[in-house]
Amino acid sequence: MTTFPRSALMGTLLTMILPLTNAAPASLSDFQALAAKHHARLELATYPKTVDEVRAQTDAAIREADAALAIAVAQPAAQRTFASTFAAVDAITAQVSDLNSQLGTVAQSNLDAAVRDAANDATVKLSGWAVGVTYREDLYQVLQAVAAAKPALGAEEQRLVDFTMRDYRRAGLSLPSAERAEVEKLQKELAALNTEFAVNINQARAPIDFTAEELAGVPASFLESPGVKQPDGKYRVMANVTWHAIAIAENARSAEVRRRVAVARSNLAREKNVAVLQKLVALRGEIARRLGYASWADYQIETRMAKNGATAVKFEEDLVRGLQPKFAQEMETLRQLKAQDTGKPDAPLESWDVSYYTNQLMKERYAVDREALRAFFPYQATLEGMFAIYQKIFGLKFTEVHAPYVWAEGVQLYVVQDSADGEVLGAFYLDMFPREGKFNHFACFQQKLGGVLADGRYDLPVEALLCNFPAPSADKPSLLKHDDVVTLFHEFGHVMHGILSRSRFVALTGFAVPQDFVEAPSQMLENWVWDKAVLDTFAADYRDPTKKIPAETIAALQAARQATEGYATRRQLSFGLIDLALHARPATDTQAVDVVKVGNDTLARVTLAPPADTAFVAYFGHLAGYDAGYYGYLWAKVLALDMASAFKTAPGGFLDEQVGRRLRREIYAAAHTRDVNVSVEKFLGRAPAQGAFLDYVGIKR
Repeated sequence: MTTFPRSALMGTLLTMILPLTNAAPASLSDFQALAAKHHARLELATYPKTVDEVRAQTDAAIREADAALAIAVAQPAAQRTFASTFAAVDAITAQVSDLNSQLGTVAQSNLDAAVRDAANDATVKLSGWAVGVTYREDLYQVLQAVAAAKPALGAEEQRLVDFTMRDYRRAGLSLPSAERAEVEKLQKELAALNTEFAVNINQARAPIDFTAEELAGVPASFLESPGVKQPDGKYRVMANVTWHAIAIAENARSAEVRRRVAVARSNLAREKNVAVLQKLVALRGEIARRLGYASWADYQIETRMAKNGATAVKFEEDLVRGLQPKFAQEMETLRQLKAQDTGKPDAPLESWDVSYYTNQLMKERYAVDREALRAFFPYQATLEGMFAIYQKIFGLKFTEVHAPYVWAEGVQLYVVQDSADGEVLGAFYLDMFPREGKFNHFACFQQKLGGVLADGRYDLPVEALLCNFPAPSADKPSLLKHDDVVTLFHEFGHVMHGILSRSRFVALTGFAVPQDFVEAPSQMLENWVWDKAVLDTFAADYRDPTKKIPAETIAALQAARQATEGYATRRQLSFGLIDLALHARPATDTQAVDVVKVGNDTLARVTLAPPADTAFVAYFGHLAGYDAGYYGYLWAKVLALDMASAFKTAPGGFLDEQVGRRLRREIYAAAHTRDVNVSVEKFLGRAPAQGAFLDYVGIKR
């Protein structure tokens, strides 16, 4: 096979890294004018700054949407067209959906607790309004009449009609009015409970103070981090902050310290969310029963690639069985390390031991010191390196612009352009470090969905990336773990998916793809950070940038990952099976389910038993909004690894521009305008296969 010299590829890529840290932000208005030249609109959200503004925006959005829907409904039958009904409703509801997303971001990021609370209340109100729109009989009758007339439509227009009418059926519009009204009531209750569950998680705190002796083994980079050392000389671990919890789990020599942090984290939001989850599970089952579905899983999965709950359960359980030999071998290896460490030959491996002894395994058998590797991943250089890679393979240009408003110090705004013709494609915010009251995980929050406006202009998408990477200290930059870099590439993949999607209708845009596919385009990009050619473009010791990660270290990283991939995959499977165990129950079974027991029993069966008297499910945020959908992470990962294999075999490897452009065109840009199976096959040039996934896990074929 003909290949390009890696050094040539690296040199080309390195020249593309823009001096983002030194350049003054550009003017947003310049890009808005440029967008207009391409018949597009780049419009940012007007974020509310006070409680009154939150309420005013919410009320205005509902009032204006109701007025616009009234106009659509009031049209004489003879004047109704696809554009004045289906397309109009898509645009009207999109305005409210965008505000809901923006207020959701406010609720997770604003500095003012009162504003956050008001935004949470507003999202409940807007979600309830959206449910109400679904149950408007007058609107349904108008759309049904237009659909029944079977107007001549293009493929994308017909897809919007079909999906809209399908969603009405799934909402119960064909039910008698009394039953329909009850389902509507239950759906509104469900929307409110989902928000309550998420808010309780965001508000959960678990500070634990330890002495320096108790934290033996924990790296100085953690101990010196802002807010960790307390006035009394002790060190505060926030079990609710992910990177805090990981630092302890991987490094603390004291098993008791690891156990205490694991217990605290596994009990976050327990007092409130166990009861909320009980209600959620019961409510979902009741809605499914009333709509004629065998289970909530069947209802949720109907519109996804798996199609029903049984297929999802089988997919997960088949993987559990297939991974058992590798999983058992991995756990015995870690147990033996513990036995050697403790001097107790029969020492059992506990759940809070896994990360610690995995870290020891990396150091002892694979010469991988995860803490030492952080020196090669200073945050800013890593961010700019990732930008350069994505700009290269997708044919893009990112420019930092001065934001008219940011919700916290340090939040940045970038505009994305096509590198060939300068066309403006969208914008994204970065909010990358932890602070009090902020969303405490890593996620892409949609701010504005793309779609064609009534005047024909394209309304450009806007995304926001909310992360919680370690903050810089007084004398060191923020240094990322390799796992953090994987997370960064993944989450920014969601940003790319949102910005590069192109569809006429908001209902068919990027993240509207089936939920068991939506992770694939970003999971695929995780593969980049395991590749020497890619890492050499940005990973360098911040103290001596001439030092790169040695090839043998990267090979060891890859071998080390595969050495514990059985456990990592089984852990994902345990989460998916908890979700399905709660939601694949027969809808006719109205007996209350012990959600804590289901969660803990599943963890014990599929991985290791959790700490005694804990309730992991109370902090499992995906159970609100991703319910009966967590299996989709692995479903999508199988597809993601298959798609990544197209780069691995390309002349330019993971930096191949031709494959990157095809990915942009066939996966990202296609969005949900066609069946995702078609998109995947067009990108791969063949039917999907599982070989790449089996290779990734380390299962010999």
